Formats: sequence, structure tokens, C-alpha cells
Amino acid sequence: MVNEAIARQKRKASGRGSGTVSGKTAVPEANKVTLDIVENALRNARHEMDTVLFRSAMSPVIREQHDGFPMICMPDGCMIVGQFGSYVSGFINAWKRGIEEGDVFLMSDPYKCNGAISHINDWMVLIPIFHEGELAGWSSQFGHTIDVGGPVSGSLPTDATTIFGEGTRIPPVKLFAKGKLNEDLLDLILNNSRMPTMNYFDLMAIVAACRTAEKRVSELCERFGREVYLDACRALLDRTYRAMAKLIKQNLPENKVSFEDYIDDDGRGNGPYKMKLTIWREGEHGYFDWTGTDSQAPGPINFFLNEEMFKMFIGVYLIMVFDPQILFNDGFYPLLHITQPEGSLILPKFPAALGCRTHALTRLFDVLGGALGNQAPELTTAAGYGTSPYLLYNGVDENGEFFHLMEISFGGIPGRPIGDGMDAHSWWPLFENIPSEYLETYYPLTVLEYGSLIDSGGAGFHRGGNGVHKVYRFEADGEIAIHDDRQRSQPWGILGGLPGNSSSKTLVRTSGESLQLPSKVSCVKVRRGDVLIYQTAGGGGWKDPLDRPAESVQTDVRCKLVSLDKARAGYGVVLSPRSLEIDTAATQQLRERMRQDRGETAKFTFGPVPQAIGVRCDQASLGPAKTRSVI
Repeated sequence: MVNEAIARQKRKASGRGSGTVSGKTAVPEANKVTLDIVENALRNARHEMDTVLFRSAMSPVIREQHDGFPMICMPDGCMIVGQFGSYVSGFINAWKRGIEEGDVFLMSDPYKCNGAISHINDWMVLIPIFHEGELAGWSSQFGHTIDVGGPVSGSLPTDATTIFGEGTRIPPVKLFAKGKLNEDLLDLILNNSRMPTMNYFDLMAIVAACRTAEKRVSELCERFGREVYLDACRALLDRTYRAMAKLIKQNLPENKVSFEDYIDDDGRGNGPYKMKLTIWREGEHGYFDWTGTDSQAPGPINFFLNEEMFKMFIGVYLIMVFDPQILFNDGFYPLLHITQPEGSLILPKFPAALGCRTHALTRLFDVLGGALGNQAPELTTAAGYGTSPYLLYNGVDENGEFFHLMEISFGGIPGRPIGDGMDAHSWWPLFENIPSEYLETYYPLTVLEYGSLIDSGGAGFHRGGNGVHKVYRFEADGEIAIHDDRQRSQPWGILGGLPGNSSSKTLVRTSGESLQLPSKVSCVKVRRGDVLIYQTAGGGGWKDPLDRPAESVQTDVRCKLVSLDKARAGYGVVLSPRSLEIDTAATQQLRERMRQDRGETAKFTFGPVPQAIGVRCDQASLGPAKTRSVI
């Protein structure tokens, strides 16, 4: 049974939702200072968790790229600070074998934790926080482990058909029981990895990060008393609830509005796959319905979307676009209502493969932004590069040692109301690139070129960010895998802004042979000296590019972000080929002619829907390709 301490805390929580209170805040008016101290202490503890993780982990994907996500929760599992939304309550309800002080829980199977983590490479740790024998909360963090077994190095096969073909699944287990490490369990898990040492240090770094939060929460309970601390947490939840209610009434339409976008393919030659979202509000409550989204794919692009995680995504989007000062927590969850069709791309049935789910995960934000953009396009971004591009490279180095590299790449951030999209930038908060010096020091690899891809961002009054242009030379025989999307589609523009360019991957053999690689492919053999040209998609443009100041276009050309040809064709700006001075008269004439030829700008500007390929689970051929009309 669930620990009695949890049950007692649940009885104390009341009101709108888990961990919130009705009406006024639970902290007395005189204690607003206490509330501010608790809030900032928790914010700092959340960032301290990251610092401990990044300084202690061994794999570059966590240590350098920061692929780890922390969270601090109430006793009932409601998140107070964090990034990915509460999932602890689902664990509490499912766990039947007791929760004791000193326990550390580990899991990696999305189907065993209701999608709290979305593929088996993410190892998630949960620690119950006790104070004087009473449960005071939870700390949790998960991070991407570099290899968890399965048929290919990195455990991310692009052609998997079930989760059984991806690697080792860890159900919820006690890694530590009352403070004692279960060494047999740890040996079993590490024995199923090609990189056991790296995984060990990453796992212990995640545990250390959670213990850091455990210590900070205990200190707050010592300073203020456990009940005052918990009342402050409930007040923070309630404050976010009230702030989000205003954002929902301000920015969600009362009438139903739908938007759809496509994932190119599933890695097995089938696609495209539609993601469709319908949104509306009733009073201060928001409704989000995924009905119309395509059925789950045969390949591994399925995304087991945890409902609480999606609520946090909605909140993050609304908060970041409209009011960044609001604290991210679960307080607003009762305001949001989610419909997910079972067996669809975003709620697949077991044992669907999930390894390449980042394409649907990231495209979700484009679809959400498009749906919200129908209501307030002036306040909404265009579409970004819309995926999470990976390069995986493994082999045996000159010392006879096995190596495996996973690098997450970035792309073009969309044009925004506040300015141009960022070039070659991460879509995920706090992610960073792996320095080229690190790659070349620890892996048989040379980075020949690295920068933004000129002209790849969509033209707009605020330009879409350029994608990544990176050229690698492999210094050892081995094999590579590519995980990307937007190779057969384009990130859309908004209010007259134009779509960003698609991605591409080209392998140039030492013989001179050039191969265009699919956006999703595993086990591509490479030889020493082969070169990979890796280019990601740009972001869509925001608003009419013909209104962009000619001086801004001139600066872009001088900075090699935009070419002379695109300055003319995309923005109607004529520059001298040598001096790059603006020809004012020619620019004015060209822009007038382009406006006449184009006519009125549309709310959204799409590229073509990817051509139908393969066969889907629920359909025969999708039929001939069609071009999406402009809304």
C-alpha cells in the first residue's frame, strides 16, 4: 500500500487540484517574505541539481549538452519547480511495495510510468524526501543515458518495430532500499550496456542531483517548519493557477480552432504522419483535443505523451510567450483538459517502438503554436526546425577501444514578435552544444566546418533563424546513424513570413562518391577519411519580409546570414554586389512589383505536404502527394 505519510499529506491538500488551495493563499499575509524565500530557494535548488549533474556526469550528452531534467515536488507528487511536469503521482498510485526513508527509485520504461519518460534511454530517478519521519516531498531527475543495449549502438534504431527491439527496459525498482545500494540490480542493468562505465557515472550523478534537492528541502523544513514550508508550496501553486487562468482567458479562443502539421516519415519508409490539435476554452478552462492525429506508426517515431507533461508544455508555451515571470509548476493543471486518442501517434499502444519520438515531441510545439496563432498571430512565433537532430558514431579507435558518440544538433529558431529567430540554436531550454575541442579530444573525429547555414531561415519582417551547417571527417572506421526530420517538409511562416528551408545529410566517401542520406537511418558504414555534411532546417519567418528594413537585410548579407540572391528574391532588397550598398530606387520598385504579384499575405505560409510513401498500419497507400493550401 502507499505509504501512510503520503496519505496524510493528501488529506491535507484541498481545493482546485492536487497541492492547491481554494480562494486565498494558504500563507498568511504577514508571511509574504517567507513565501518569497521559499520560492527562490526552490528555484535555486532546481538549478543546483543541474550543476551537480553536469559536473558529475561522464557522457557528453549530459555533461556538455545538458540533456537532463530536474523536478522538486509536493508529497502527493505535484511539481513545485521543474521543467517536464509532474509524473510522481502516477508512480505513487502504481507502486505497491512501500516507500521508506533512504529509498531511491529508478525506472526507464515509458509504458510502466505512463509516459513520464518517453523512451528507454532516459533513466529517471525519484527520491522521497522525509523530515522527522514525515514525507515532505520528492526530488526527481532524468537524463539520457548513452547506450542501454539492443541491436545497435546507442539503442536508437531507426527501423525498430517494437520497444523490444530498442534495448533494456527498467520497470520501477528500488536502486537503493533504506540507503543500501542494490548492487545486483545495478550489475544487471550495466551488464546490458555497451558503455557501462559511462552509464554508471551518469546514473550516480543523477542520484547525487536528487540528493541535493533532498538536502535543500530538508533545510527549508528545518528553518520554517514542515507545515509552513508545505503551505508556502501550496500558495505558489495557487498563484500560478490564478495567473494561468488569466492567460487562458486572454489567449485561447472560445470557438474551436484546429491546426495540423506533419512528420516526414517513420524511419521505415512510411509517411507522412499528421499531428492535429484542436483548442478552445470554456470560461477559464482550456481544452486540447488531439483527435484527427494519425494512428501510431510502424516505425519508432511514436510519442507516448504523458498528459501531465503536455499540460506543462502548454503552460511553458503560454508563459514564455505571454508572461515569463510566472513560476513553472503544476498549479494550473486543473485548468487544462486533454483528449488523446488511444493508438494514435501521441498515445501508442504497447509495444510500439518509441526511440525516435523526439520528432513528434518537438513538432508538438509547432502544432500548439499554430493553433494558438489563429487567435493572436501577432503574438505567436512561426515554426522552428521542429525536431531534435542526432548524430551517432561508433567503432573501435586506434588503441583498440570501443567508442560511441551521440551528439544532439540544433537548427533555426522561428521568427518572433520580439525579433529574428536565433541562428543554429537549441529548441530546448538550457541545452548547449558539445565544443568541437571536446569532440576532437575524446573521439576519432575532426570538425572541418561549423556555423549557421546561410539562407536557410525563412524570410520575414523578423527573419527565421538559420539552421546548422556542420562538416565532420571520420578518423576511424565505424558506423553512423542519423535522426532528423524536416527533410521532406518545411517549417511554416506566419503573417506573410516564408517557410524555412529543409534539412539534408550528405556522406562524401574518400573515393569522391556522394550519397544523400535519409533523415532517419542506422548502421551506415563509414571509413576513415569519409566526410559528412550535416545540415538542419531553418526557422519560419514572422510577418511580411517586404516590410523588413533594407538596412537589416544589408546587415544580414554582410554577416553572411543571407545571400545577395535571397536578399533580392526573398526581401526585395537590391544591393551592390561589391560594396553591398543599398540601391534605394531599385529596392522600392522591386518591392512594389513583388507586392502586386503576390497579393494579400496569408496567416500561415506552408511548403508542400511531403509526398506519401509506404503503407501505414491503418491504411493502404496514402495516395499522391498534395500541396497544402495557404490559410
